[in-house]
Amino acid sequence: MTSKASVPAQALHVDTAIIGAGFGGLCAAIRLHESGNEDFVILEKAGDVGGTWHYNSYPGAACDVQSHLYSFSFAGKADWSRRYASQQEIEGYILDVAERYQLRPFIRFHQEVNQARFDEATALWTVRSSSGLTVHCRHVILASGPLHVPNKPAIKGLGKFKGKVMHSAEWDHEYDLAGKRVVSIGTGGSAIQYCPEIAPQVKSLAVFQRSAAWVIPRDERGYPALQRALFRRFPALRKLHRARLYWSNEARVMPASSPRAARVLEALCKAFIHFQVKDKALARQLTPDYAFGCKRVLISNKWYPMFNRDNVSLVTAGIREVRAHSVITDDGVEHPADCIILGTGFVVDPRIYMKEFPVIGLGGRDLRKDWAHASEAYYGMTVSGYPNLYMLVGPNSGLGHNSILFMIECQVNYIVQCMKLLKAEGADYLDVKESALRRFSEEVQKRLQGTTWTSGCTSWYQQADGRNFALWPGATWRYWLETRTVCSTDYEFVTVKEESRQVA
Repeated sequence: MTSKASVPAQALHVDTAIIGAGFGGLCAAIRLHESGNEDFVILEKAGDVGGTWHYNSYPGAACDVQSHLYSFSFAGKADWSRRYASQQEIEGYILDVAERYQLRPFIRFHQEVNQARFDEATALWTVRSSSGLTVHCRHVILASGPLHVPNKPAIKGLGKFKGKVMHSAEWDHEYDLAGKRVVSIGTGGSAIQYCPEIAPQVKSLAVFQRSAAWVIPRDERGYPALQRALFRRFPALRKLHRARLYWSNEARVMPASSPRAARVLEALCKAFIHFQVKDKALARQLTPDYAFGCKRVLISNKWYPMFNRDNVSLVTAGIREVRAHSVITDDGVEHPADCIILGTGFVVDPRIYMKEFPVIGLGGRDLRKDWAHASEAYYGMTVSGYPNLYMLVGPNSGLGHNSILFMIECQVNYIVQCMKLLKAEGADYLDVKESALRRFSEEVQKRLQGTTWTSGCTSWYQQADGRNFALWPGATWRYWLETRTVCSTDYEFVTVKEESRQVA
């Protein structure tokens, strides 16, 4: 398989530029190729494929979606070792997919995009990278994902700390934690995985908690060799297993849409916490004060038992400042530290979806400014005023209950349809109508009302004004149903002047 992108150049002319070589970017590339389009390039800022699973290699890193569901429907893996795969196994799967579909010739590594601009006279996008590469293309697919910029809080004195500071997404595996006094800031999805792994190694571990998380048990079972052999010999059995996982996960949306169901689960989780944590006062501190499902629900069998260790403490006071060898909390207590780990997640301001690089559309409009007050995209994919620009896992297409890869596949299929429709219309670009975008956004916000996601807590699902910009408000099968066919009347099709196209 050949590609125009495989020819060394500082300026490329392709039909489609895909930004990001994680799950989304690779899925888009595979489906484009299957549709007969080999005229594309993938721009990746890292040195290899994998996206978040390339960067997040901290101890205990694993997925909170079952292995057989957290994989492409068209590229099954019969020999997943466990119900929930580790980072190493998921990264291995992604590397295998890239090789299986021969995608590497299409990828430009170490190409961090810093600008994308649409020229309405030629109907072409110009995408530039920080290394100097320029790509001229008809279509752009933003597949960098909303969670890829590490959130490093501006804590007073952090820059003066004399010990080791690292973010969970930038883990230094050369640094030896054995015998160290460690302060871990944050109790989100990363911290609940690495903290129990490092606790037995360190001298002391102080876990700084701003707000407690709901944590439910994790299925730690492996897949026996016989079951893996059966999945390999009879693919229908693997697909049936995948379907069962999908529908069992889909049932999780009910507590989010039904506060009454959420209260039942809250009672069960509270009992689980008090059963696992010996110190009752500590158990109360680890119990959230908001509705189950309002924030991301985490899974772990090791988180609560970790607090029974003598060398682990929970700190709920705010941080006043960091000194050369310690962290001072608002209550005046000094916490000695040799290492500070930032388990503070990622920047989720939707305006940095593209890591602050400007995306300039029709009439010079800037997507960052358009999203300053309300981040909106039609089914999380297209934005009015930005022709032939598509997003994967854009606003209001994220999930809190099922596999995001299901959504990505739905979106990629929709995007390929858009490209085919544009060609069939004989037009140069399509642009979602403002009226269609407004109708969709209003319906989404209406459907979010009354759910636990809007029950009053503050989460990364929300903008500063409380508007939920991240989640799809319901069942994923409904998203598939609504996006399986492009509604052409929701788009404007535009043809530029012939002389402009010839100049381009």
